[in-house]
Amino acid sequence: MENSGILIYAQLTRDEYIHTVFFELAQKAKELSAKLGGAEVNAVIFTRPNLVFKYKEAFENRGINKVYYFENEAFKNYTNEYYSKLLVNLVKQIKPEILLIGATNQGRDLAPRVSSALNTGLTADCTGLDINENGKLAATRPTFGGQLMATILCKTYPQMATVRPKVFKVTPDDMYVQTEFINCPVNIDLTGDRYNLLNFEKTIDSTIDELDSAQIIVAGGKGMKNKDGFELLKKFADKIGAKTAASRGAVEMGLAPSSIQVGQTGKTVAPKIYIACGISGAIQHTVGMTGAEHIIAINKDENAPIFEIADTGIVGDVFEILKEYLTT
Repeated sequence: MENSGILIYAQLTRDEYIHTVFFELAQKAKELSAKLGGAEVNAVIFTRPNLVFKYKEAFENRGINKVYYFENEAFKNYTNEYYSKLLVNLVKQIKPEILLIGATNQGRDLAPRVSSALNTGLTADCTGLDINENGKLAATRPTFGGQLMATILCKTYPQMATVRPKVFKVTPDDMYVQTEFINCPVNIDLTGDRYNLLNFEKTIDSTIDELDSAQIIVAGGKGMKNKDGFELLKKFADKIGAKTAASRGAVEMGLAPSSIQVGQTGKTVAPKIYIACGISGAIQHTVGMTGAEHIIAINKDENAPIFEIADTGIVGDVFEILKEYLTT
């Protein structure tokens, strides 16, 4: 049996919603499928009993041909050991050509164990996926500290990749198919828990979720210089109804918390408008914001790389420009 089809891991959040990265992957998988001659796009999900059909419409509207589901009360909480064993067993049975997993905290934990058990390659934290002229998955990710973008091919099957959330856009539900649901046996021992989850307390700043859904983002870089500069940036953001973000350089200078960092080692965002203030435009940062519909750059250096990707560029002193807007 040759490897064929694309399998996507459908992660459930703690609130038992399908993580949005799944829909982004489903959209991209349909594009890849067309280049593979119409290969099936399937999903795998772990749920509590009698829960999977709650998501029936979501899978059908995203064009998912088959959903392989494992259900057990033990899957209320994610467990790497259980999920990886069952996913590996499924992959060996159905032999997908490509396996895609969202580069969430959970996905980054699950994917390496699965790839190791399958003795196959894994391209992590991808920002682009395509099918090359030989019909192979071409997975693109930042490398050498973000200095270069590398396109990587996997020599073995399944070809695995984890993909950052917010990298791919989702169009309206227009890919309807009648999805087949396949109940997979939970044929492993679930009684040997090595740990028990006693309590879960969310401590992450809610700004992370706000950036995911923000329509306008104002980001500051090293050019904001100090705390006063960043306070000016926040006042400007508040006035236009935007959320505040920062480059890695600004975070390292102590001007902003890491929770609002955008870039290779931070968040990937896709707002309608992204205003980059005092940001040079190094690839470490731009890889996290090129999905924005309109990019506005403000920088006093007319040769700053940020202007190469900006839709609108303003050459000038960022402090003078922001202060002038705040006083009008």
